[in-house]
Amino acid sequence: MSIRRSTRSRTAVAAVSLTAALALALTGCGTDGGGKAGDAGSPPSSAPSKSSDGDKEAKQEDTAAGDNVDPNANLAEVRGSGLTLVINQVKRDSGGFVTVQGTIKNVSDRTQNSSSWAGTETAVANSNANSVAGATLVDKAGKKRYYVLRDTENRCLCTTGITPLSAGESTPIFMQFPAPPSTTAEVDFTLPTFATTSLKISG
Repeated sequence: MSIRRSTRSRTAVAAVSLTAALALALTGCGTDGGGKAGDAGSPPSSAPSKSSDGDKEAKQEDTAAGDNVDPNANLAEVRGSGLTLVINQVKRDSGGFVTVQGTIKNVSDRTQNSSSWAGTETAVANSNANSVAGATLVDKAGKKRYYVLRDTENRCLCTTGITPLSAGESTPIFMQFPAPPSTTAEVDFTLPTFATTSLKISG
């Protein structure tokens, strides 16, 4: 009889201990969710935020750099082979760069490819297929050429993934460059396959 009671007592103690341990574990998970970023509960919440930032970047690239650009503004218009490039904005930003935004339109009667606009730098072109990474600005007064900004993996701060343009189709584009000195108000802009044009910088 005493052995049976002893076994029941041990079972009861084990059950109580297991319940207490589970309650403590659940409380710890709740604390991690609102705690430090390095806690065990934070990785699941950080993964969606990364994906969300990536979506924002992708949307920005697909729709040009900003929403406040007047599509009817025509600061310059240059022609390529069956294509027209209209520059809508050239703006100096406080971050130390210049953003050029515009629209490329296929004015021919056949589909036009965008592969040449990525330029001839192999590493940059390979990392930015069908982009406008090959664009440059030239400060003639300062005798300096500026290339599209890129990160350490050669991904450009510009529109990428441009699909071939059907006849009559157009696509918005943007490119960001290091800013010339504040005394430079005008630069020459070139995009492969298009003529060079002078642009006045605002801001």
